[in-house]
Amino acid sequence: MSSPEAAASADWSARADEAALSVTRMFGQRLFFLPGTHIAAIERPSGRLKNLVRPWHYWWQAHYVDCLVDAGRRELTRGARFDGGSRPSAGHLASRLVTGIRLRNFLTVVNNYYDDMAWLALSTLRLEKLAEATRHTAGRRHARIRKSLTLQFDSASTDDLGGGTFWSTKRDFKNTPATAPVALYYARTGNTAKAQSLVDWLHAKLFDPAHGMYQDGLRIGSNGEVVLEAAIYTYNQGPVLGALLELGGQANLDRAAGLVDAVARHLTRPAAVAPGRTAAVLRCDGTGDGGLFTGILARYLALAAADRRLPERTRATAAALVIETAQALWEGRRAVDPAEALARHGAQWVFSVFPETPAGQAYPTGAAIELSTQLQAWMVLEAAAAVKGSATKGLRTN
Repeated sequence: MSSPEAAASADWSARADEAALSVTRMFGQRLFFLPGTHIAAIERPSGRLKNLVRPWHYWWQAHYVDCLVDAGRRELTRGARFDGGSRPSAGHLASRLVTGIRLRNFLTVVNNYYDDMAWLALSTLRLEKLAEATRHTAGRRHARIRKSLTLQFDSASTDDLGGGTFWSTKRDFKNTPATAPVALYYARTGNTAKAQSLVDWLHAKLFDPAHGMYQDGLRIGSNGEVVLEAAIYTYNQGPVLGALLELGGQANLDRAAGLVDAVARHLTRPAAVAPGRTAAVLRCDGTGDGGLFTGILARYLALAAADRRLPERTRATAAALVIETAQALWEGRRAVDPAEALARHGAQWVFSVFPETPAGQAYPTGAAIELSTQLQAWMVLEAAAAVKGSATKGLRTN
């Protein structure tokens, strides 16, 4: 029987490498066969041309960049590439992916959704720091991307409805999915006053004290009436938590601690994490866009677990949520049969949509596999590796 201690002491970096290998090999390809590019297919099995006519899913690709940066940080620590010595490093692949995103998005990084752009801004900011740490120079290109996207965020973060950031260029919905990652981006790029104002707006307008978490948003109706979208999603809590930690200060840290506790109370369910043992794991939200939601939350819970400004109990709660969710996804994975079409792409593992459901049930042999769900599993495993690494070294990561 596997104990919580055994799960915590597992080699999460090696497990994250296996997820990285499966995702990059199963979904990764050149864009339009162009050298120096990389892009992820939205679904497998499928051909290159078929993927080009599918929905674009800009923001899934942005989180793919983030996952590659996670792998790149671990490569830097360990001095070995996740996919073998002759293949590109994770950071190099992420840089090619940014090129692929810009080309696929009609030679620009701007699109109609401010939350999509915020995710790309955050991931390219992390990629730039990785490049600096590895003495690679891509700063000028990343600076141009950030300048372009910052102008978009400035235009979307208005005084309408008292503050916050619009979700899209329709400008009829201010919500947590856009406001929180934009706030985190501002915090990480030195505009702390703007970041704090956005966080305070979220707390004033969308915080639900009954659950201790943040609701979805405020929609402006056709007659000017304001309608609260009260749904509470896992991924909305993650970037709020990240922004609170990045800003710091006792009030923000108290909110962050309360948010971690609320997630543990309201966004978990029991799952088998080993034969004979169940634990509370993070709730997942299905396929499509929802297939990424919980991975995003896990990323920022890993930051909370490593942040020594938070109470020890809060850090332990955040760490347990990440580790147990990762353990359930790992135990529930299924091997790719060599006879499957997926095997032609070199994939080894398929991960489940839900931690409490084995991958063999969620994605039986022959089923089409969505990128979002596999990125989510990889993200959770990277979060577990970060939790393990920070516990070992006593370091904060971002």
